[in-house]
Amino acid sequence: MTIVNILFYLFSAVLIGSAIGVITARNPVHAALWLVFSFFNSAVLWMLLEAEFLAIVLVLVYVGAVMVLFLFVVMMLDVNLVQMRQGFTKYAPIGLVVAAIVIAEIGSVVWVKKLGYDSFGDVAPLPAEYSNTKALGQLLYTDYIYPFELAAVILLVAIVAAIILTMRKRAGLKPQDIAAQVAVRAKDRVRIVKMEAEGKES
Repeated sequence: MTIVNILFYLFSAVLIGSAIGVITARNPVHAALWLVFSFFNSAVLWMLLEAEFLAIVLVLVYVGAVMVLFLFVVMMLDVNLVQMRQGFTKYAPIGLVVAAIVIAEIGSVVWVKKLGYDSFGDVAPLPAEYSNTKALGQLLYTDYIYPFELAAVILLVAIVAAIILTMRKRAGLKPQDIAAQVAVRAKDRVRIVKMEAEGKES
């Protein structure tokens, strides 16, 4: 067994453990931090596959931007943890059924169909002048341009939805009234009063 295989199994085991921590953490902030740890381990696996660009993007975009957004949303939503835990057991059977279906699907792909897994051998190293960034860009902006644009629109809708959720009506909250701001007129807000000039005191 080579050092690459050892590192793969090591980081894969840590990744599975951190993924379990995401779904078992009682605090949503702790779950988000476990997810950050999962992203870092996934980036290492991409590095082992010589996909350096995907590894860097995973760290910079997801850990550096998306997870920060998640943390802000979780903190601003003011989630009631006690109320969330009360309904956990009610949805546990459905969650177990969905988990069993996902495990069965993965098993059917890996062990039943195999998808040519037996033919996989040692991956040949890529040449020094090869750029996976260029290859990924050519594929992304040619064959998969429409799914790429669709994903961008979905992310935009998610960002707008997150902002709207934080602006819901709460006690002590002063939301913006865009219509009132646009309809405002200067004479309704400013009053000019004429006053006589005062003479200088002797």
